[in-house]
Amino acid sequence: MRALVPRNPFQELTNWHRDIDDLFNRFFRSFLADEDQKGTLPLANWLPVMEAFEKDGRYVIRMDLPGVDPKEVELSVVEDSLIIKGERKKTQEVKEKDYHYSETAHGRFERSLALPKGVDKDKITARYEHGVLEISMPLPEEAVAKNVPIEVSGSEPKQLRAA
Repeated sequence: MRALVPRNPFQELTNWHRDIDDLFNRFFRSFLADEDQKGTLPLANWLPVMEAFEKDGRYVIRMDLPGVDPKEVELSVVEDSLIIKGERKKTQEVKEKDYHYSETAHGRFERSLALPKGVDKDKITARYEHGVLEISMPLPEEAVAKNVPIEVSGSEPKQLRAA
């Protein structure tokens, strides 16, 4: 018997967005390739996967950056956006005749996401461990979810979590 799993319509949109980005990157790579880089885009040719969630009153962003030197990653806050830039460099040279297959992406990347309103930019912290960049910031009190009582006629009020 299969277990019931809640459907997340936004996950399908995220997957679709990633697939479209990948399609455009592969299509334009041959037109925009820098001759020194042989088949990589000069500006960005891969997008590391990431997740963002709330935990214990903090907004947390995790980005998978395997093979990326943390010294090659730059974080900046511009207005209400967090911008993450970096580069994964090719580690070893393989001669074309010895090459069989590769899905490994190398080169520059840049991701940008909106920060929750009211976040104190001076309290943003970041750490890099085992190929994962974790960025964390305290959420302002007005942004933290709170319980709202719902009165049901004929019974005691129930506490439900509001989103």
